[in-house]
Amino acid sequence: MNAPIPTGTVPRHIAVIMDGNGRWAARRKRPRAIGHRAGARTVNLCIDFCLERGVGALTLFAFSSENWGRPDEEVGALMKLFLGALDREVGELHRRGVRLRFIGERSRFSEGIRGRMAAAETLTAGNTRLTLAVAASYGGRQDIASAARSLAEDVAAGRLRPDQIDEAALGARVALADLPAPDLFIRTGGDLRISNFLLWQLAYTELWFTETLWPEFGVQELEQALQVYASRERRFGLTGEQIASAQDAPPGEGHP
Repeated sequence: MNAPIPTGTVPRHIAVIMDGNGRWAARRKRPRAIGHRAGARTVNLCIDFCLERGVGALTLFAFSSENWGRPDEEVGALMKLFLGALDREVGELHRRGVRLRFIGERSRFSEGIRGRMAAAETLTAGNTRLTLAVAASYGGRQDIASAARSLAEDVAAGRLRPDQIDEAALGARVALADLPAPDLFIRTGGDLRISNFLLWQLAYTELWFTETLWPEFGVQELEQALQVYASRERRFGLTGEQIASAQDAPPGEGHP
């Protein structure tokens, strides 16, 4: 049995690369689409876990901008699964107080999917228990390039001076700018890379990797990830002594 996680160390925002659906299906000699359907059940488990533990935001990498290059049959199956989830799950998410949003290049989706995405965001916009961000047709480089293009347009229009562009200005234009940066990143499936996911937002995120394939990922692995997260000292470029001093300082003093 895992020890309880210390108060104050539950991450505010968890980001997940859900990897291993295809391999899970291949090991069972089943089509990859079966693996993606099995993985959808794990998504619900993670949402339940975050709601129970008080995690404020969960971002899931559902479909990368590079995934459009996969075989047409698999892309079609993923789109069908995505459409079905939008029709089936949004009402329950809304009932449970989950705010749903999507990040990525929507123009590549069908009109029907784009309409359902917008409707789901509108329906759940006022919910505050958990923000569930789904990265679909998303790429981290694309995200940063889009933010830079937005700033360039403001400069060209005279709304912004070049010398006003700094990290804060760029950070305000990337996806999820209104949420705290992810505290914890999880990748299932055994690969040790972030694969163009939230490149700007993960700058100081704690990374945790597991060999477990996404359809087999469960509460035990989530608890383990949170235990590891709670054990790490997050210094943000400072020394351990500075962090300790700031934590011991009276309110209003020390490092913010």
